[in-house]
Amino acid sequence: MDFEIYKYSAFKRFLIRVGRFFKGLGTGFVNFFINLGKLFVSLFVKLFAAIKSFGLNFVKGNILTKASYLIMGLSHFFRGQIVRGFIYLILEVGFICYMVFFGGNYLSMFFQNFFGGGNIGRVETSDFWNEELGIYDKLPGDNSFHIILYGILTLFVILFFIMTYFQVTKESYDLEQNTIIGKKPVNFKRDVNNLLDNKFHITLLSVPMIGLFMFTIVPLVTMILIAFTNYDANHEVPQHLFQWVGFDNFIDLFASNSDLGATFWRVLGWTLIWAVLATFTSYFFGMLLALLINKKGIKFKKLYRTMFVATIAVPQFVSLLIMSKMLDTGGGTLGSGGGVITQLIEQLFNYHLKFGLDINTTRICIVLVNMWIGVPYSMLMCSGILMNIPEDLYESARIDGASGVRRFFKITLPYMLFVTGPYLITQFIGNINNFNVIFLLSGGGPGDPLKYTDGAKGTDLLITWLYKLSLGTDRNYKLASVIGILVFVISAVFSLIVYNKSSAVKGEENFQ
Repeated sequence: MDFEIYKYSAFKRFLIRVGRFFKGLGTGFVNFFINLGKLFVSLFVKLFAAIKSFGLNFVKGNILTKASYLIMGLSHFFRGQIVRGFIYLILEVGFICYMVFFGGNYLSMFFQNFFGGGNIGRVETSDFWNEELGIYDKLPGDNSFHIILYGILTLFVILFFIMTYFQVTKESYDLEQNTIIGKKPVNFKRDVNNLLDNKFHITLLSVPMIGLFMFTIVPLVTMILIAFTNYDANHEVPQHLFQWVGFDNFIDLFASNSDLGATFWRVLGWTLIWAVLATFTSYFFGMLLALLINKKGIKFKKLYRTMFVATIAVPQFVSLLIMSKMLDTGGGTLGSGGGVITQLIEQLFNYHLKFGLDINTTRICIVLVNMWIGVPYSMLMCSGILMNIPEDLYESARIDGASGVRRFFKITLPYMLFVTGPYLITQFIGNINNFNVIFLLSGGGPGDPLKYTDGAKGTDLLITWLYKLSLGTDRNYKLASVIGILVFVISAVFSLIVYNKSSAVKGEENFQ
């Protein structure tokens, strides 16, 4: 009877903890959007203050300052900062030329049907009879993808110019005030010295920031906008134009009553299950292995560590390809041979391993292989942490009569989770996007017994499905972009919420 009461109370405590966890996630989710709203409000307040200052400076400034609102750098030129004024003037002329001869055309086509839905571009590529060559030739038209790409680039150029324009007008007014009080302006040589001295971080970071903008931010925003078009194999560029479709792609993907929606929810469910299993099996088995190796009285500790570290020395893709061959089914029938592991299981248990043939079997094998790859990393990390846990904590627990299991759950595990909390979050997000393990082991297969469309198979994750949609035979770029956005949102929201709820943030004072 007492044992039944104990089981009931333990189960009740477990349910309470689970409830608190999900309640914390919900609260964190709400706080995330509240903080996001506060960020936008703060940006709006700063923008309003900048506009207000812009207007007041124009009203208070003299004729030269007012003229600088039309001709950038004019105030600098006549007030001793000739080189800086000349640079600002070149910047303004360059911006005007860029908008007139390049950016303005792409921007007009970008917004032409942005809200109403319609073609991105005006003229579609068409065939015409070339009398001179006696063949059909292509008459070039607009490229919808280029319109989106250069339209986004133009918007960023405009934003950068506006920010510079506000800064220049502010400097013009400040120069006027300095002239009134007799303060000399900073010359160009002093500006260069500042960029090489106390502002040297700006000089060093400028080149990587430009690279980040050109090769990361602009392509990223372009790919996000592709999710709001119908860009697929039927609208390949430059032969065809594609159109704005708003949120239709998101609606189609979330519709569980359609084949596409059913595929998405199935793949999303397996992606999350895989991420949880892959993360925690590698972590906890690595921790268990570290505890066994570091246990007092164990001999040849260095040998054991070296053996497991040897698996890390082998490139991951090599290990995965070898394991794929070792799990090869050899045709799918009992006694037909196949990989080493498959043959060994057949001889010992008279059972044909259905890797690549049965979905659940394939998934279990993938998790086990991932453990083989991931456990050594966790073992090394946990070994280092175990060596740094104060021994007097264990001695005090032994004196108080705590068992080994209790010492683990009250001392070892909390300390581990405190130190490795950010690592676990990183691993979880990494496993959501773990393309290598799935693609190199099973290729996303086997095919589901139910007929799902759009190329997703039984072990495909969102990331491998995205790859197939982007580079497969039936290219569906719009759907791939939608999936990319969802993967980013899931990863970002989960990381921010769980990290802020972890002991690494909230329980720091307990481990000082």
